[in-house]
Amino acid sequence: MELEDYIQMHPEFESALSPIKIAENAPLIARKMAEASNCTGVGPMASVAGAIAQMSAEAAINEGTEEAIVENGGDIFIFAKEPVEIGIYSNSTPLKDNLALRIMPDETPISICASSGKMGRSFSKGKCDLALVVAQNAFIADAAATFAANLVKTAEDINHALSETLKIRDVSGIMIFQDGMVGMAGRLPSLIKNEKGLKTELITGLIS
Repeated sequence: MELEDYIQMHPEFESALSPIKIAENAPLIARKMAEASNCTGVGPMASVAGAIAQMSAEAAINEGTEEAIVENGGDIFIFAKEPVEIGIYSNSTPLKDNLALRIMPDETPISICASSGKMGRSFSKGKCDLALVVAQNAFIADAAATFAANLVKTAEDINHALSETLKIRDVSGIMIFQDGMVGMAGRLPSLIKNEKGLKTELITGLIS
């Protein structure tokens, strides 16, 4: 049974905004999404993009490829053999698109997931410009990014969101951008300046 089939039989899995009990015969992806939901308190679908990114990358590695980078809706899972630079579009002036993360091969596998209350089509309870979470587990990273973004409505919420998100199991680091301010906590890859900025067509989830 795959995820779409499971959702057809259990539509509450798709609509829930908090953890729910899942069926014993749920597919692996649904069970892992439910576990991430239980760890973060958000609904299981909050981790779906990260889940697909991770499982796709793992499938490629299992088939024999040495390197896999899968991006899905702004959520990324990486197995790398050489340094990788990931641009950050924060929607928060003056930082906006002039920062990036440099991922070294020995830091992978790694997941970088983002959530926003102002960009993209995902539901958010907050008004966060961007919450970015780093973890080895993309299910957790994606759900935790949603959790963090839900907590932020103004820049005054940054510190609280940072500390609460770092309490989540397996979260390595977090960045929050809000109203021109940025907060960072935990262990993050190297932060570098993105001299050239980002081309609009390369920004996943941007709605103009």
